[in-house]
Amino acid sequence: MMRFLHSADWQISRMYSRFDAGDAQELTNAREEGVRRIAKLATEHKVDAVLVAGDVFDSQTPRDKTIERLFDATRGFDGPWLMLPGNHDAALAESVWERAKRLRLVPQNVHLCLQPELVEVTGKSGTKCAVLPAPLVQRHTHTDLTEWFDAAETPDGAIRIGLAHGSVEGLLAEDIDSQNPIAGDRAARARLDYLALGDWHGMKQIDARTWYSGTHEPERFRGNEPGYVLLVEIDAPGSIPRVTPVKCGKYAWKKLALEVQGEADVDSALRDLASIDGSVVADISLTGVCDLASQERLQAAVEAAERRAAASAVRDNDLRILPSEADLQALRGDGFVGAALEQLKDQLHGSEPELARDALLQLARIQRERGPSAASAAQGAAA
Repeated sequence: MMRFLHSADWQISRMYSRFDAGDAQELTNAREEGVRRIAKLATEHKVDAVLVAGDVFDSQTPRDKTIERLFDATRGFDGPWLMLPGNHDAALAESVWERAKRLRLVPQNVHLCLQPELVEVTGKSGTKCAVLPAPLVQRHTHTDLTEWFDAAETPDGAIRIGLAHGSVEGLLAEDIDSQNPIAGDRAARARLDYLALGDWHGMKQIDARTWYSGTHEPERFRGNEPGYVLLVEIDAPGSIPRVTPVKCGKYAWKKLALEVQGEADVDSALRDLASIDGSVVADISLTGVCDLASQERLQAAVEAAERRAAASAVRDNDLRILPSEADLQALRGDGFVGAALEQLKDQLHGSEPELARDALLQLARIQRERGPSAASAAQGAAA
């Protein structure tokens, strides 16, 4: 029997510019930490090899230190690692792979599949495995680089494994990172026992012998089951592989589209916001209409969620604030502040209601934060 882990799309050194710089660096670091978790899983499951189906690096130009850390992360598993160039780290004449070799950073048990040539792996049980890689030598290609698998000769009794990075034709064209077509029936044509694919960032089964593992660490707000590696077990040549998803990701990327039109919606939104903790990267959007009191509750809950979340992005520009009569009655002030409040209340029905609502909201926030003594402090805001 042959047992191995199938992973892909690590994209080491990926940046997250939409988030706070400190949070973004934590997300970048999580991708490297994920490789250490894969090494640990490989050891725990006593696999014969780890196959990485492309896009180990996010670009051709990571720092030397980043390359060194990546290969250092593999040292938790001393069996074979087979790494395939993808569209982000194609096997160019001057590539990240050539730099890694030149710097002598590649451990002896890491095999870089830079050429379309057979790689033999012998399992712990003595089972032979023939891995047929289809490395990308440029970012985009319009030809199927797995075609050579069909005629490839492999040792008698060896399990045949394909390793490729691209799009299964007719299935993923709208969602892939690159073109790089792969025939949908390649496993059958090439008599493969298993075809390990990368490029689709979620776990996806194509047929009984063909799988995308997805990325090991989620990096998008897309519900396509990222954050896994696949444990693949094949009893003998011709056997149907047993594929078991194994959770690997550190963070869950959660998209909260919160629309409020009434008190029940506000309560539901508050419950959703309360569910965000340090294991979550959150995308929060607030839309709809609410009064000042509800907006204050929502704002406080959003701010608390942002503090708890691993990283977050918030959009609330489309949440309209319509102060209720109770909101307006709660806003009080003497002298100039009182006069300004009355003018703003009148302007809610005038030519600039949005400006009036913003000013009233600011006054309400000041009064909430400073208590009864805030009326005099609010004078400057009203001015």
